[in-house]
Amino acid sequence: MRGRNAREASALSSTKAQKPMSARKGSRPAGRRAAPKRRRRLGWPARVILASTAVVLGLLLWAAGERALAPKGNTAQEHFDVLIVLGSPADADGNPSPAELASVTEGVNEYERGVAPRMIFTGGAVKNRFVEARVMARTAEAQGIPEAAVFLDTAARNTIQNSCNALGIMRSHGWESAEVIASANHLPRAALILSRLPMEWRVHAAAALGPAGADTSAYATAVEMLKTVYYLVWTRQMEPCRVSGQGLLQGGAMGG
Repeated sequence: MRGRNAREASALSSTKAQKPMSARKGSRPAGRRAAPKRRRRLGWPARVILASTAVVLGLLLWAAGERALAPKGNTAQEHFDVLIVLGSPADADGNPSPAELASVTEGVNEYERGVAPRMIFTGGAVKNRFVEARVMARTAEAQGIPEAAVFLDTAARNTIQNSCNALGIMRSHGWESAEVIASANHLPRAALILSRLPMEWRVHAAAALGPAGADTSAYATAVEMLKTVYYLVWTRQMEPCRVSGQGLLQGGAMGG
């Protein structure tokens, strides 16, 4: 009797051990899975921010690529009909800013090397009341450039107008080629504009006078990057070059 009871107890214990987990208290029935948690979708403000960020990054990458691939010129010649010095704002007292002085000085050096026998200074009164072309011309004359070799465009208010107005002066004198001088940051955008004009040209960077601070250089690069974006998106299509002789002062007629 005792042996029989022992066998029954052993069989009962074995049956409990083999009972599936689904039959135990608190367990899920076999074959049922937990419902997946729903991911929270981004609201429309977050989507707008992400889309705007992607667009901005795309435009900046586009501009960076265009600047990196901008041509340095369309001719291999070493001598030109004229030097074109692109304007930059004078300081509040009417004196040449460091960037402006660097461009003029480089232009004077190229003139003295015999690269071209004359110079066009281009730039109007954009940032203040002082006309960039006049300030640069006075600075060049102070460095020994004869007045008869100086030609002015006092109307330009941006790089497209600098280039177009200078081309207008060139055409009025039968000149066909130019070396264009500006800061290294400015030249890639200028080259993109020049590449669309009917003239022979190359760009030449003006070396900074004295040590240029990293902050200043980074700021100038950032500004030029944004201007390049604006040119690619807007001004290249909306402000085509229209060569005109209006508003141009030529042959040393510099005025006050």
